[in-house]
Amino acid sequence: MRIIIIFSFFFCFLGCKERKKETLPISLTPSITAINYAKGFSIEKLGSGVTIINILSPWPGAESTFKYALVPKSKLGSMTLDKEEFDAIIGVPVTQIVATSTTHIPSLESLGVIDALKGFPDTQYVSSKMARQRIDQGLIKDLGNNESINTEMVIELNPEVVIGFSISNQNKAYETVQRSNIPVVYNGDWTEETPLGKAEWIKFFGPFFQKEQEADSIFKTIAASYNQAKSLAKRSKVKPSVLCGALYKDVWYLPGGNSWAAKFLEDANAYYPWSQSDQTGSLNLSIESVLATGVDTDYWISPSQFTSYQELKDANRHYLSFKAFQNKNIYTFAKTKGDTGGLLFYELAPNRPDLVLKDLIHIFHPEVLPEHELFFYKPLN
Repeated sequence: MRIIIIFSFFFCFLGCKERKKETLPISLTPSITAINYAKGFSIEKLGSGVTIINILSPWPGAESTFKYALVPKSKLGSMTLDKEEFDAIIGVPVTQIVATSTTHIPSLESLGVIDALKGFPDTQYVSSKMARQRIDQGLIKDLGNNESINTEMVIELNPEVVIGFSISNQNKAYETVQRSNIPVVYNGDWTEETPLGKAEWIKFFGPFFQKEQEADSIFKTIAASYNQAKSLAKRSKVKPSVLCGALYKDVWYLPGGNSWAAKFLEDANAYYPWSQSDQTGSLNLSIESVLATGVDTDYWISPSQFTSYQELKDANRHYLSFKAFQNKNIYTFAKTKGDTGGLLFYELAPNRPDLVLKDLIHIFHPEVLPEHELFFYKPLN
């Protein structure tokens, strides 16, 4: 009888402990975080303190979406989650992460959590001074090439999450990392087609560090700055025409009419001769086609990696035919580099579209923003 009583008490005790487990209230109506410009992700907040991040566009043409649960670390042990429902379950706030795209770095800096970054592939392309200092100190490890990230080093670092960049669903390195119980969360900021859409991905990073309010505030400031500049540009009665890109192996690459880059030109109150094309990526044209359409454009921006008129002249004599070349109205972001040669534009421009837009407005409509100092774009030598 004594043994029976003891066992009864034991099982009763276990039952009481089990009842303290909290079940994720999926049935409750979630609070939806406002995402006003980005189309590639959504965020839901549940009453339990759990954040659900849905990645709708991890790469162009993706047929799969991803769903991640971010759970406060204080509740991880007391909350029952259906692991089959999520691609990863992550305790937050995270303190150790691996990022894989330079566009991730400005968000980490803005949120004041760059110290959490422990590994990054191809660190020579990082331009951020703060991140470069940590790289030089050995606090951010170089993880090899992005397309074949060093999985052994990632596993040795054992980060709480890897923020992944991928162009397709074929990524064996990420599969290896996931098999080691390190969650990979896909970030598709680069698939957005509007300047503010890309910048709004700072809200994606906020929940990982429990800094949602900070992320929202930072983005609101950027969006307000961008929209104010856009309104100022509309006041100009002049709408100059603009050419982009340059030849690469006999093909001229320039932005499609529905691309991120073309949207900047539209918002800067400029005329882009290829604005009616429906491509969201690049147009691939011949030199003859570009000459026929854009020989008389007023300005020429982003002429590939060229930084001087002499380089353009030496590369192809046809460049001399363009009005913008003759009038010395060509501007490039290829001269604005980090300490190790990385182009700052590729890293920071998606996060600070307001600075890009103000550069373009100052170039096309100098009377609108006369005090603005060019940040990314500089005139060719």
